[in-house]
Amino acid sequence: MTEELVVEVLTEVFFTVFTILTPILGVSLVIGIIISVFQAATSIQEMTLTFVPKILFTAVAIIFLIPWMIEKMIGITLKLFAILSTVV
Repeated sequence: MTEELVVEVLTEVFFTVFTILTPILGVSLVIGIIISVFQAATSIQEMTLTFVPKILFTAVAIIFLIPWMIEKMIGITLKLFAILSTVV
């Protein structure tokens, strides 16, 4: 296994992980900002008001994105197996 191949594989894996996690983190960020604006407007400083909706919306986003995430993970796994079969 050459250094170029290792760098290529790691780049591909990190990009896939970033691609999978971006929508989930985006949902959490947007919900957090909306709740923060609501808290600032109403002067409510309850910590669970931030935590519970973010967990719920993140869980819903994960449930809706599971087929897409599995497709991406299967694709990268097949690509890694193809690369490994050429090395061995």
